Amino acid sequence: MKIRLENVVKTFDNFRAVRDVSLDIESGELLALLGPSGSGKTTILRMVAGLEYTDGGQIYFGDEDATNIPVRDRGVGFVFQHYALFPHMTLHENIAFGMKVSKVKRDKAAIDARVEDLLRLVKLDGLGERFPAQISGGQRQRVALARALSVDPKVLLLDEPFGALDANVRRDLRRWLREIHNELGITTIFVTHDQEEALDLADRVVILNQGEVVQQGTPKEVCRQPNSSFVMRFLGDANRISGTARAGKVFVGSAEVPFAYSKADGPVDIYARPNDLEWEDLHDGIPAEVTRVLDRAGDRRVIASTTEGDLLEFDVPPETAVEAGDRGHIVIRRAKIFPAG
Repeated sequence: MKIRLENVVKTFDNFRAVRDVSLDIESGELLALLGPSGSGKTTILRMVAGLEYTDGGQIYFGDEDATNIPVRDRGVGFVFQHYALFPHMTLHENIAFGMKVSKVKRDKAAIDARVEDLLRLVKLDGLGERFPAQISGGQRQRVALARALSVDPKVLLLDEPFGALDANVRRDLRRWLREIHNELGITTIFVTHDQEEALDLADRVVILNQGEVVQQGTPKEVCRQPNSSFVMRFLGDANRISGTARAGKVFVGSAEVPFAYSKADGPVDIYARPNDLEWEDLHDGIPAEVTRVLDRAGDRRVIASTTEGDLLEFDVPPETAVEAGDRGHIVIRRAKIFPAG
């Protein structure tokens, strides 16, 4: 099922939470809506579900205008962060519930068979008679997904479904969810503020800020070709280095950095990730002094201050001989440059 949003707007108490958002989600695609708190991602998901109505624009499911269709008639499956399982029902009863209240009538044997199929799909076969309190958080989230799938949805919507789980469980469930998606091929929209989660899972990532789409593309495209300083900062660790552009060249203090710059002369912000920087004892790089060294299991994280006052973090091999107080140079191997702002 292809989904299309055209100039969708949503306002709460005179605050515009979603601002003229247009998106095309292809049939069978797993799309991540990624952004900080308050960026509008959950509001967009709720409008697609029919839990909120738009204040402007249209939402299409295929060729059908679904903008004002009630939630129960949209054919969506919804998985929330906090499971929303019925505690007094067994896992079997939780999964069966949607089928029992659906307009599409099934007899008890068909419902029971479908529940058993879904328990096998989410790797919980044999646990149908347990209650939610008797299984782990990760298993409860699997049950929530099975319940969403029980009504054969056209579209699957997930609102930060792993946010309440610890890091190791989240990683396992991410891999598992991607396998389930590949097997079923349901159009899926996934909301998260976790960059790693979005980049690991999605076919395409839509980055939102203050209710607007600021960039969209494959995980590779948004990581390797960020189109703004916001996207660069938001997607993982990024050092900001103050620089100046003059005649197509970029300087940090008196040191020239090896990047051409085609925009107007003036102050610029140079963004480089920790693995884009290298430490050199003697080199024509940016003069800096080490302020702290953090030793970790597999590497060393160095924090150094440039003569311009920027604090930069970068990683060096564990055997690198560098200590607080050492002076040297930082070499920028890769960077993105934007007008200062």
